[in-house]
Amino acid sequence: MIKAIVAGAAGRMGGRIIHMIRQSQEVTLAAAFERPDHPHVNQDAGQVAGLGKIGVTISKSLKEVIEPGEVLIDFTTPESTLENMRLAASHDVSMVVGTTGITGDNLKEVTNLAKRIRCVMAPNMSVGVNVMFRIAEEMAKILGDDYDMEILEVHHRLKKDAPSGTALRLAQILASAVDRDLDKVAVYERKGLIGERSDEEIGIQTWRAGDVAGEHTVMFGGTGERLELIHRAHNRDNFARGALRATAWVVKQPVGLYDMQDVLGLK
Repeated sequence: MIKAIVAGAAGRMGGRIIHMIRQSQEVTLAAAFERPDHPHVNQDAGQVAGLGKIGVTISKSLKEVIEPGEVLIDFTTPESTLENMRLAASHDVSMVVGTTGITGDNLKEVTNLAKRIRCVMAPNMSVGVNVMFRIAEEMAKILGDDYDMEILEVHHRLKKDAPSGTALRLAQILASAVDRDLDKVAVYERKGLIGERSDEEIGIQTWRAGDVAGEHTVMFGGTGERLELIHRAHNRDNFARGALRATAWVVKQPVGLYDMQDVLGLK
C-alpha cells in the first residue's frame, strides 16, 4: 500500500480525498495535517471527514508527519503548496498537486522544485476534464480561425481564484492549437461600448454562485452554428479519484514533473 499524506485534511477537498483513500486498495492514509491555527488540529481525521474514528490525527504541520509518507496530496493554497513542496523535495517525498491560482514567481519556484521529485501537478485531476482538454485541442485545430472561441467557467461562491485553473489551461490549449499568444488575445471581461469582437480573441468568463462543484464550457461559434463542449462536476469525488489515480501512478515513475495527461496516457 502506498502511504499518502493529505494536506488541508479538514477542508472540503481534503475530506473527500480521505473518503476515497479509505475505499482504495492501493493507497493508505499515513498522515494528515492542517494549518497550525485550524480548529480541527489534534482531532481524528476520519471523524472530521464524517467517517468515524480511523486512528489518524490531524497534525499542525507537514514537518511533524512527513517521515512515514511516500506521497503528499496537496489541494491547498499557492503559498502553502510552495512551503510543502520545499519540505517534500528535501525529504524525497513525491507529490500530487491540485492547487490552483499559483502564478508568477511562485509558479516558477514550484515548477523547479517539482522537477526534483516525482510530482504530478495539474489544474484539474478529473478524468473527464483531461479528456476534455484533448478533445478541445483537436476541435480548435480542425475549426481553426473560422470559429470564435469562448470559455465559461462556473464555481461555488467560496472559490478564491478566478478564472479557474482549468479554464486557464483550456485557454492555453486553444491558443496553442491555433498558434496565438494567449497573453495578447485573452479577454477576461467585457463592459461598455467595446466594439466588435476581434477574430483572434479568446474570451474567458467567470461565474460564482451557490455550491457549484465546477462547470466548464468551451464554445466554438461559427456562421450559422455553434459547437459546445461541456464538463459538469456534480461533486468533488471525481477530483479525489483522479488524485488517487495519480498517487498510484507517480510512485512508479522516474523523478520529474508530470500532469494528468501523462497519468491517463493521453500524450
